[in-house]
Amino acid sequence: MLFNSLEFVIFFVIVFFAYYKSYNNLKFQNALLLISSYVFYGWWDWRFLSLIIISSISDYIIGSLIDKSNNKKQRKKFLILSLLINLGILGFFKYYNFFAESFSDFISVFGFETNPFLLNIVLPVGISFYTFQTMSYTIDIYRDKMKANKNLLEFMTFVSFFPQLVAGPIERASHLLPQFGKKRKFDVYEFKEGAKQVLWGLFKKIVIADNCAFYANQIFENSDSYPGSVLVIGVILFAFQIYGDFSGYSDIAIGISRMMGIDLMQNFKSPYLAENIQDFWRRWHISLSTWFRDYVYIPLGGSQVDSSFRRSVNIIITFTVSGFWHGANWTFVIWGALHSLFYFIQTFYSKQMKTVKILPSNLVKTFNIIITFIAVTFAWIFFRAKSFNHAVNYISEMLSSSILANPTSHFKGMGSSVMPFVIVISLVYLLIFEISNRDANYSFQVGHFKAPYRTLIYCSLLLLILFFRATNGPIDFIYFQF
Repeated sequence: MLFNSLEFVIFFVIVFFAYYKSYNNLKFQNALLLISSYVFYGWWDWRFLSLIIISSISDYIIGSLIDKSNNKKQRKKFLILSLLINLGILGFFKYYNFFAESFSDFISVFGFETNPFLLNIVLPVGISFYTFQTMSYTIDIYRDKMKANKNLLEFMTFVSFFPQLVAGPIERASHLLPQFGKKRKFDVYEFKEGAKQVLWGLFKKIVIADNCAFYANQIFENSDSYPGSVLVIGVILFAFQIYGDFSGYSDIAIGISRMMGIDLMQNFKSPYLAENIQDFWRRWHISLSTWFRDYVYIPLGGSQVDSSFRRSVNIIITFTVSGFWHGANWTFVIWGALHSLFYFIQTFYSKQMKTVKILPSNLVKTFNIIITFIAVTFAWIFFRAKSFNHAVNYISEMLSSSILANPTSHFKGMGSSVMPFVIVISLVYLLIFEISNRDANYSFQVGHFKAPYRTLIYCSLLLLILFFRATNGPIDFIYFQF
């Protein structure tokens, strides 16, 4: 069930009214959310509900066992059991074929031919998100950062909460779980603010992402047929496609939750206005980047280790694992590794710039934002490409002399003549709000505009959403595949 579908609108209206009709009965509210979440997920494939239930019940039990035990070795054994269950399920469905094929390719280098046994399995939607969410629960209990939850209904609702179930934000139990233990009443202000954020998320998804995807998909799927100038435009369009798509999903999820009295963490904060790679990851997919920081980078030693070499290794591992989390393909591994390379270049560059203070600070800041955007966009080629060879060929042609070719003629046969204009206007719209809300807690705030302008903004967003939703129909979110 997609957020941008008519089925979801009907589903949410029914759930919303039933939810607030029972505001005096917390147990019923949570039961309603749990059942609704299972319906929402099962709408895609009910068979994979068993995986969510297994993760929920196993981590609920193991979390309690860790919490009750005072024996350090026993607590560690329970934690390892939790990690084996969660990573075992994730690894089986997401990475089994990748490792089988990679092993076969590796030993073939030494002259051994094998026919790897591959599984014809479907990747369950959202498995990477809810698996990481439940893992953080048992890890935090093991670290004595929180106590185990004693209410199974509340815990299962926390794991399966439908707005953020299939694509995040990846919430920490310490933040989200206690909210299911408190009564939630209808709040007019939160409802309005949530509805505004849903509107902004739908705009980013339907108007920006889906229209950019129309061209980006054609260019990437037929990259051999286009000159470098078109390929440059293609990767830029993909950069805005994936941002509009994923941040749009997060905005909708956060907005829906606010309407229901639940607070979710901010997941995006104007990432394309970042001044360096480190700043980019403070702004892009914040719930995932902080997860890897707290549960991978810091346990490895983080930046507290004495050796600069060890610190560099920690950074490389964290970025590479983050890339691998996104998909079972070497392109994602390279994408993550590229970000670690950019991080080291940025660190060296920053040290050099401290000794040079000739240029105005605003000019340096603008230059840094542009360079960071170029680096991030270049890395998106590996993220989007079907294979390593596809990415290399794409880059080779993009950086060839054909980068100077006139791209205009190649777009005439792709779609309507109006669509490029709509994309440009939409991106300008996006840029204005990104700049004005660069350091805001939420990505859509128009309170600083006068009332007539606010009304005009809301109406224009709604009209564009309705027009392009009717034109394109509901299109899947990119991160459903992760």
